[in-house]
Amino acid sequence: MAFARVACRAQLGLSAPLVHVEVSLAAGLPAFCIVGLPAMVVREAKERVRAALLNSRFEFPAGRITVNLAPADLPKEGGRFDLPIALGILLASRQIAPATRGTPWEISEAREFYGELGLTGELKPVPGLLPAAAQAQRCGHELIVPRGNACEARIVAPQLVRAADTLLEVCAHIAGTAPLPADRAPGRPVSGVVSPPVSPDLAEVRGQLHAKRALVVAAAGAHSLLMIGPPGTGKSMLARRLPGLLPPLTAAEALEVAAINSISAGGFRGESFGERPFRAPHHSASWAALVGGGARARPGEVSLAHHGVLFLDELPEFGRAVLETLREPLETGLVAVARAERRTEYPAAFQLVAAMNPCPCGFLGEPSGKCRCTPTEVLRYRGRVSGPLLDRLDLQVEVPRVPASEFAGEATQGAGSCEAALIVARAREVQLARQGVCNARLTDAGVQRWCVPDERGRRLLDTAMQRLGLSGRGRQRVLKVARTIADIEGRPTIAAAQVTEALALRTTAPETPCNRRPA
Repeated sequence: MAFARVACRAQLGLSAPLVHVEVSLAAGLPAFCIVGLPAMVVREAKERVRAALLNSRFEFPAGRITVNLAPADLPKEGGRFDLPIALGILLASRQIAPATRGTPWEISEAREFYGELGLTGELKPVPGLLPAAAQAQRCGHELIVPRGNACEARIVAPQLVRAADTLLEVCAHIAGTAPLPADRAPGRPVSGVVSPPVSPDLAEVRGQLHAKRALVVAAAGAHSLLMIGPPGTGKSMLARRLPGLLPPLTAAEALEVAAINSISAGGFRGESFGERPFRAPHHSASWAALVGGGARARPGEVSLAHHGVLFLDELPEFGRAVLETLREPLETGLVAVARAERRTEYPAAFQLVAAMNPCPCGFLGEPSGKCRCTPTEVLRYRGRVSGPLLDRLDLQVEVPRVPASEFAGEATQGAGSCEAALIVARAREVQLARQGVCNARLTDAGVQRWCVPDERGRRLLDTAMQRLGLSGRGRQRVLKVARTIADIEGRPTIAAAQVTEALALRTTAPETPCNRRPA
């Protein structure tokens, strides 16, 4: 009996537990068995490995081949185990031997191997490699990966990556006859602050000074924002300019975003590394697409928008059950995808921006009188967005029709993205120096400590709670917004003026059957 062992890592959410690929060769009738909770793709590896070995001019051992993926109770998915399985067979059959000191049947754990094998022995890239590379880098392990994954792995482990194109190149590297050089291809740095890409300019939006002010406040404090107005008033334009107002991602934030993208269906894209995510799912999206799920418990749009913006256009057109799934992530910044076999947590600290029309046709209140919606139809339309969800939206502003005079000449009214971004950056620096997080992320204890208004502001807020029917959650969110406005204006305390503006930026939401007040 011959035995060999090769190191690799599985992918379980954003974690990458170590897996030992153990290969045993024994006498008996020819058989090839893979055990250790492999998925169908992993079980099919035996056919790819057999063809790759034969076409690479190696011998395929006769007899019984048993491959154990340890630990056995950890689910194994994807084609990343093809290369370790092939190397284990070659080591066990003594067709190759590691050049490093130690047993001839075991490659040191300080080397990890990843790659899907083509039938001719070429190495193909595998998804979700960045979390494994990050864990390997923390352990100081060398990574042998396909050339197509080199950019992804190099982001977190630039000195440890060895890229190969074929199985033969990996075997020569192990034997020491032709060591693979350290991958030196140009890549983007991960230290310090990542430079943001060029975004559309806020000055291009005609008029809408009130909405632009709300956008700056939302960016400064990471607040959620709902814009209500007829079609063509600039709601989508405003939302798409929000990422350009946000500060650049830090290195740690950029790696978190890249790791989520790496394990998602879309995969990692090197050209977008360091960009603030902007996700705008269609209103036909399911709840699993929005918050995550499926058979493989993949991250949803709220996690793909982590440290970025989630834009929901035509908010009432989303299914009500879909929208209700946003309530927990808005509060906690986490999504827990639970299945019978496992529970996976994904970060979801996103900034929600939503847009909606005032009625089904969109022209309610227009001077042209186009709207023919009945009061029942309007209430039914607005009732698709529940009161509890509206209560979690910090800013709720109207975006009215832009007058014709605004389109004369160049669109230079109001601050551009550069000026607004400087205001946002200064306000964020104040918040991080004072409390360590943005104002929107403050807990109730943090609000009690950092968002205390003066006497006039407190009386004004108490009156607003009685007359406007603000909930306790709504009161806390008004205080957070008022704290952000004070930070923008460079004021150490919250006065009545900041409370007044915070209330004005929140109390313009349309009535729903849930929050309608008697006349």
